[in-house]
Amino acid sequence: MNRLKEKNLPRSFYVLLGIVAVLLLLSLFSGFLVPHDPYETSGAILKAPSMEHLMGTDEHGRDVLSRVIIGSKTSIFSAFILIAIAGTFGTLIGLVGGYYGGKIDTILMRITDLFLAFPDMILAVAVAGILGGGLINAMLALFITTWTQYARLARSSTIAIKKEEFIQAARLSGCSELRILTVHVLPNIVGPLIVTATLHVSGMMIGIAGLSFLGLGVKVPEAEWGSMISVGRNYLQSAPWIALGPSVVMVSVMMVFNLLGDEIRDIFDPKSNSRKIEG
Repeated sequence: MNRLKEKNLPRSFYVLLGIVAVLLLLSLFSGFLVPHDPYETSGAILKAPSMEHLMGTDEHGRDVLSRVIIGSKTSIFSAFILIAIAGTFGTLIGLVGGYYGGKIDTILMRITDLFLAFPDMILAVAVAGILGGGLINAMLALFITTWTQYARLARSSTIAIKKEEFIQAARLSGCSELRILTVHVLPNIVGPLIVTATLHVSGMMIGIAGLSFLGLGVKVPEAEWGSMISVGRNYLQSAPWIALGPSVVMVSVMMVFNLLGDEIRDIFDPKSNSRKIEG
């Protein structure tokens, strides 16, 4: 992290960081920004985009733009919460296993391998199907498939760091194991974890949207981009704006987070930076 402070960060990083901050603020205060009640039905059913309804209305006469805006809180913040929980849990597993090694590491990694044996989305669909629909169950299903990546990454980074001389010096100076893990090891492995977490935002967004699209996530009439796209596919010929609105917004937001993740990866990866300079 100290190395990060010494870097001259590119302007594109600050631009993308600013866009992400704006998106988070818009999502947080989405309830105050909607031009219409996102759940209020009206007689203007399947109305094409106009000045009154910029993204048109859906099959119940609800304003699509308002539902896209209010749905951003569910789509974006659910992804952030999911990554925070999965990242913390997975990092803890990898940190403990990588540092202590032996039987502890073997047991933790065999459990991790058990979850890695199944394709992520198939396992998530199976778990969500067993638990039933709902946002919480969808997040739990995605959590089961996500934490393993952080565990593996944290473990490999911890194994490399614990061999460094400053770790040995910390032991000789009388530092407790907990202090070594939290003060000396964790700050030095957090870079790759932050990069992974940033790149996972879009993946979790599409995961939640995918489960909602299949009817295993957020239930209608709750506004969520995946469920809106699922309903809108029935009207692609007569009212394509119902599906296109949330689709375009979701893809755009995912691209922003992916670009920010690439920038953060370049910042933490000296080899990537050197290649850019040479180029």
